[in-house]
Amino acid sequence: MARVVLLRHGQSEWNLRNLFTGWVDVDLTDLGRTEARRGGEQLAAAGIAPTVLHTSLQVRAIHTAQIALDAMGRSWLPVRRSWRLNERHYGALQGLNKKETVAKYGADQVQLWRRSFDVPPEPMPIDDPQSGIDARYDTLPRDVLPRAECLRDVIERMLPWWYDAIVPDLRAGHTVLVVAHGNSLRGLAMHLDGMTAEQVIDLNIPTGLPLVYELDADLQPVHTDAHLGVRGRYLDDAAAAAAIEGVKAQTGSK
Repeated sequence: MARVVLLRHGQSEWNLRNLFTGWVDVDLTDLGRTEARRGGEQLAAAGIAPTVLHTSLQVRAIHTAQIALDAMGRSWLPVRRSWRLNERHYGALQGLNKKETVAKYGADQVQLWRRSFDVPPEPMPIDDPQSGIDARYDTLPRDVLPRAECLRDVIERMLPWWYDAIVPDLRAGHTVLVVAHGNSLRGLAMHLDGMTAEQVIDLNIPTGLPLVYELDADLQPVHTDAHLGVRGRYLDDAAAAAAIEGVKAQTGSK
């Protein structure tokens, strides 16, 4: 049986300020570092020992992974990083306060940008200081760099990494830890759970709480009943349920 653990980075500086972050590279808060450590401690207590790490290129995910692995005594793990695991690019919304954006555009419009499957925000030029595009992406063709994404776009650029990098590690017998972001992990959970575009709209992934998927020989979740929206399992159900409600409330509406 294969196992993959999804871990959303701990609270970031812009999570704290309730700003749309996307590809802007911001670090963790003190709480975020505590959440990352807690995630590692929960995995260790559950006897789950990752043997390979996959992360995005963004420091909030990288630092979360480092802290969690240190808490497990597994800082030596091999690491694979890819821009394909980055957070969704929020286009012209990046850097804006979520509740102020609701006040300006209305809750329905912001909910459409934020939670719909296939409606991206207005695009942002690559050379805009808030685009998040910097030297780490210099080797990528400019036409693959996002200017604004919806969840469908995130899934389309994330799934090649799943098939070409994560699946081979699972087939090789690794316990895979994927430390990434709310939307890249929502996309991966949608794929694992076989969700429809309508079902994934209501899916939220809380920060710093490991989500463990046990997979059969066909890399399908062995749990058939969804709990807290997924067929994986959180190691702390109560904390996950409370955190999910917090994610829903970020724009001041559920």
